Order: sequence, then C-alpha cells, then structure tokens
Amino acid sequence: MFSKANVTSTILTAIWGFCGGYLLWGYLSVDFFNDHLGSATGVMKEVPDMIYLILGCLINGFAFSTIYGKWANGKFSAGSGISFGIWIAILMGLGEGLIDYATSNMLDLTGTLTNVVIYLIFLVIMGLIAGLTYNKVR
Repeated sequence: MFSKANVTSTILTAIWGFCGGYLLWGYLSVDFFNDHLGSATGVMKEVPDMIYLILGCLINGFAFSTIYGKWANGKFSAGSGISFGIWIAILMGLGEGLIDYATSNMLDLTGTLTNVVIYLIFLVIMGLIAGLTYNKVR
C-alpha cells in the first residue's frame, strides 16, 4: 500500500488535484458555472480553507492511486490509467452529478452535464499521471 510507486503517484495526483482543480473549475469554467447555478446561494466559500483543501487533495490522490494500483492488476500504462480515469469520471461526474442534480439546487442541467465533461478531463489526466507513474516507478 505504501510502495514507492503508490507514494509517488499519490504526490503527483494530489498536485494535479490541487492545480488541475483550480485550473479547470476555479479559472477556466468559473464564469460558465456562475451562469448555470441553481437556486442555492452562498454555498461556495469566497476563500477556501487551504489546509483542508490540500489534505483533501492528498487523500483523493492516495485513494485514487491505491485503487488504480489494485485495479490495473500489474499492467500499468498510460492506457490503463486513462481507462481507470474514465470509469471514475462516470462514477463521480455522471453518477454523483445526476444524483446531486436530482436532490439539490447547486447547478442547472446544463451546468451538471458540463461538469461531467470537466470531471472526465480532470480524471483522465489524473489516471494518465497514475498510469505513467506506476509504469515508471515500480
């Protein structure tokens, strides 16, 4: 569980989680999502609590990397990482996104479906990082 490949992948996917999340959701799509908010207001913090944000990114990176390491069954590659990222995007982006849309007023349907595409990009890159890292560092 704490192999050199897993620890390295955890660190690299956590860095992508922090920087890529900021890039995709906090910079490139923020104006779009502001136009597709549901009726919920005051939900997002003006300034995130960085300690918990970094801790969350590390936990996500560790969970993603650990599950990928077991899922790939020793066949580590860019392709297997991308495939894993797609499945996680289906789980988190599409599945959870539609559940959130059905049960909350965070985003309208256009915002929800756009968020699925962003999750797909985000998690495919995360999978690529994990796949390449496990392939090179094992």
